[in-house]
Amino acid sequence: MGNSIYLTQSADHSSECLRMSNGLTSVFIDVIVLSGSVLASTNREKEFIIWLAQRDQSVVGIGTVGFSLDELPWCPEQFVSNQQFLLRTINGALARTGWEKLNYEPTEEFIVNTLRKFERMVAAFRLEDIDTQHYEEWSEIEEGDDCPTIPPGYPRCLKHDVYLSCHGCVLCNYIKS
Repeated sequence: MGNSIYLTQSADHSSECLRMSNGLTSVFIDVIVLSGSVLASTNREKEFIIWLAQRDQSVVGIGTVGFSLDELPWCPEQFVSNQQFLLRTINGALARTGWEKLNYEPTEEFIVNTLRKFERMVAAFRLEDIDTQHYEEWSEIEEGDDCPTIPPGYPRCLKHDVYLSCHGCVLCNYIKS
């Protein structure tokens, strides 16, 4: 089955997209979250990493975490800095930032090629591609929700020091209680 990343939801799906096996998807999310958790300093940057960490197939389901770049928590007024942060995060992952925390050794050839393609897609994403409705829906706190989409205070895993999503730690599924 696998997962795909598209430039936008409205993009012609025959156009360039990033297709990954389920295993490669998990590695991709792990290394992006590791790198981004080191680099994120603003709340919006932390939200980018939390959003990506929510694509945890071990919780959400195998082959169900594909997305389009316009679904990410972009802020139109901060587009350039959002895009630069995401590109720095990709470069950090390429530099193996945090990989020592993984309990496995990624096949470097596969993950490097995947990160490079993702980097090209992020660089090609434009301000006019943003759909703010995605962020509004994602960040909305629903009444009676025991686990908000964006955990208050941006907690981190005690073991891996990555931002926790509503599903816990993408690396060990630790959930802060």
